[in-house]
Amino acid sequence: MFRALWSAASGMESQQSNLEVISNNLSNVNTMGYKRQRANFQDLMYQTIIPPGEASSLEGNQVPTGYEVGMGSRLASIQKVFLQGSLRSTGNPLDLAIEGNGFFVLRLPDGRKAYTRDGTFNIDGKGQLVNPDGLTLDPRIVVPKNAKTIHVSRSGEVSATVPGQTKPVHLGQIVLAQFVNPAGLTSRGNNIFMETGASGRPTLSNPSINGAGHLQSGFLEASNVNVAEELVNMVIGQRAYQMDTSIIRTVNRLLGYTATI
Repeated sequence: MFRALWSAASGMESQQSNLEVISNNLSNVNTMGYKRQRANFQDLMYQTIIPPGEASSLEGNQVPTGYEVGMGSRLASIQKVFLQGSLRSTGNPLDLAIEGNGFFVLRLPDGRKAYTRDGTFNIDGKGQLVNPDGLTLDPRIVVPKNAKTIHVSRSGEVSATVPGQTKPVHLGQIVLAQFVNPAGLTSRGNNIFMETGASGRPTLSNPSINGAGHLQSGFLEASNVNVAEELVNMVIGQRAYQMDTSIIRTVNRLLGYTATI
């Protein structure tokens, strides 16, 4: 009976973590470039009373199944799901969406590089393309003060129309980073990810080359959270948590009966 208590307790802890993941997904349903997370679970160790295939019945026959009692469940990992989010039109040429694989490369103040799917870019006081937190796009792209219009091609070439020039002036090239295991990136918040040993080293290439996606200027990639799916998962998690609490109450009642004997 005590095993049932610990199994139910581990189930409650697992479902609590599951609901926290779902809550975070729903809170970021309108966060541009957000990738939903999924809680993965594993069963815990088993107490083997009779090993399978080693026991014999009274008639001398080998018993095909053993006697194992599970000890509950645990949270194994919280996995990022890098499915493509829908594209939303903004009409702003500096809003960029990646259609396909890859991440924009940002440079942190300490010189390290960060990666994002959020293509919300602006021009700072120095003319540099920066994200909403002021992190510069890497490689650095500077827009002239007298630029009239800015154009970003599907292949990441940035150009601008400048007075006195008959042809658009080339300003720079946007590159995308790809990872062998993007789910191994660590979330830093503010819509950016950092490289880890699990993600592997980034491979840089121009958009539309070597498997990298192409850019859509005037669009942003929305969160890939499916609200209906998350609500269903939340109901399942709530009911699983409720059933675990019912098991604890039931075992407690049975132990109470035993104590009165």
